[in-house]
Amino acid sequence: MLRFTPILLAILYALVLYRISVWRTHRELDRRSTRLADPALKRLTDRLAGALDLPQIPVFIYEIDPVNGLAAPDGRIFITRGFYRKFLSGEVTGEEMASVIAHELGHVALGHARRRMIDFSGQNALRTALMMLLGRFIPFIGPWIAGVLTSLIAARLSRGDEYEADAYAAALLTKAGIGTGPQKSLFTKLEALTQQRAGMAPAWLMSHPKTGERIAALEKLESDWGV
Repeated sequence: MLRFTPILLAILYALVLYRISVWRTHRELDRRSTRLADPALKRLTDRLAGALDLPQIPVFIYEIDPVNGLAAPDGRIFITRGFYRKFLSGEVTGEEMASVIAHELGHVALGHARRRMIDFSGQNALRTALMMLLGRFIPFIGPWIAGVLTSLIAARLSRGDEYEADAYAAALLTKAGIGTGPQKSLFTKLEALTQQRAGMAPAWLMSHPKTGERIAALEKLESDWGV
């Protein structure tokens, strides 16, 4: 039994870390967000809500500068202040913002938000557990191996989630009469908006698929649907 004590301790530590991270994430979102009150965007979110037979979609502004969208397991959708500024400046259209909201709704509807808990708390817990385990059996390079393995697993899972959320958003936007055009046009803007260059890392290490691959996947869906 003593032989397995380090493994059990690592698992327990990872679970505790996971719960703390989830709690801190929810507290941070509650503390730094306000309900979206933009009339133009509300008209678009009302169309999405109507397509889902919902009274409304709870969308909030998260007060941070990086351009991003987030989905909470309780169904709340968050658009960062930085992203909202891009809309106000005309760099992003209302329909493109609606495509972001539809995408995040996909993460909620498909269970991604609950599994990932927004900030990859589970990934952090897994990395910690692997570092403890591999560090014990493979000194010096064990923690490095744990980090690489966790990143590979998380990136693969995340890319799969993104494709699924893209497909969900495409169906919802089509049903709402908005279409997939804004979704595809936003993809072409994302690298510039987030000030990231896709070529800086191999595709298999990126948490999101490449822009061209996402657009191609949407066009295949449209072809299958006969759109």
